[in-house]
Amino acid sequence: MDVELPTLLGAGLVLLLIFWLGLLSLKIKIPSVILYILLGILLADALHENEILHFSSEVGIVLLFFLLGLEFNVNRLGGIAKKIWPAGLMDVALSLGVSMLLCLAFGMDLFTSFLIGGVTYATSSSITAKLLDDTGRMANSETEFILALLIFEDLVAPIVVAIIMGMSSGESFQTTDLLLLLSKIIVLALGAIILGKTVFKHFEKLLNKIEDEDFKIALLVGIALSYGGLALLLGLSEVLGAFLAGMMLAEIGKIERVEQTVHPIKDLMLPMFFVYFGTSIEFDQGIPYAGLLIALLGWSLLAKLLVGMIGGRMFGLSKRVSFRAGLSICARGEFSVVIAAMASGLIKVFSGMYIVIAAFIGMMLFERAPQLTNLVYGKPQKKKKNLKVPGSS
Repeated sequence: MDVELPTLLGAGLVLLLIFWLGLLSLKIKIPSVILYILLGILLADALHENEILHFSSEVGIVLLFFLLGLEFNVNRLGGIAKKIWPAGLMDVALSLGVSMLLCLAFGMDLFTSFLIGGVTYATSSSITAKLLDDTGRMANSETEFILALLIFEDLVAPIVVAIIMGMSSGESFQTTDLLLLLSKIIVLALGAIILGKTVFKHFEKLLNKIEDEDFKIALLVGIALSYGGLALLLGLSEVLGAFLAGMMLAEIGKIERVEQTVHPIKDLMLPMFFVYFGTSIEFDQGIPYAGLLIALLGWSLLAKLLVGMIGGRMFGLSKRVSFRAGLSICARGEFSVVIAAMASGLIKVFSGMYIVIAAFIGMMLFERAPQLTNLVYGKPQKKKKNLKVPGSS
């Protein structure tokens, strides 16, 4: 006789397992995101209908993009765009566009091809940033380029999510539908900018007056969820709405006060999103579309390498440093999971397998990037200093 776990007990056990996997990820140096997805796959039968897990995952992903939006005020967005846009557009064309064409060549329909192209597009910001820090490469000359490219992807990916949601409405997606969708995105973005410059102009003073942390949490999380929900009401993605909600508050003087309040809630809820995604993946039917999977893995790694090598040069890096940058941006992660979560059936299984494999390969390439660069370009020669001997002319 099967025993059904109470919803609350299931959620509590998941939190305990998340704690243990978090410690394990530090010891074996594997991103916790991958372990959380694998946990969801293993516990799929027990947790797939868990309402608390589902709701927590929604809140977690909304708060992730809300905090991401806090980093982008209008002036900063303009500064980043001026320097990184050539490499960023190349990244869109190669990582999303060509991957989409590959899917069409393998017989996929337009919507599925675009969705899979979205899955293969964005480098994992969390994995890449953590590896940069763990390996002591934050001060390297390619790091500014890598971070700028991640920011560009962070801006494009929510729009990709919104377009996929529009295309998945079930009706034929025409040019007018795309224009309407883009119009909604523009209106929502302009609304965020206007609110940021007017209603939230003196928001920092209000935060200073709120001494009770509970009230502050309710206010900030409420703003994030409300604007995310407004995006859903307009037929867009809650991810895009949450990102724009963060942008609304990015104009205040010290965003650290907002981050300090929201971060603990996000850190608690976000692992639930990856676990819940794992519960939706079923491997009963083996490896779907194995040929396409191999082709996409090969191309997506090559595409990021080309973006690093060519885009890095346009950014002003040397050939050597550009090559090392390309090897360091191959891991896929959170954005890919967000997009894959909108798939169903075999496409979701396919996307899940791609993400896990691409994340592992990307991590390996990142850690071995300096050695592989030395193998291709030789070890860098240390510049000799001309030392003058006393008494010499």
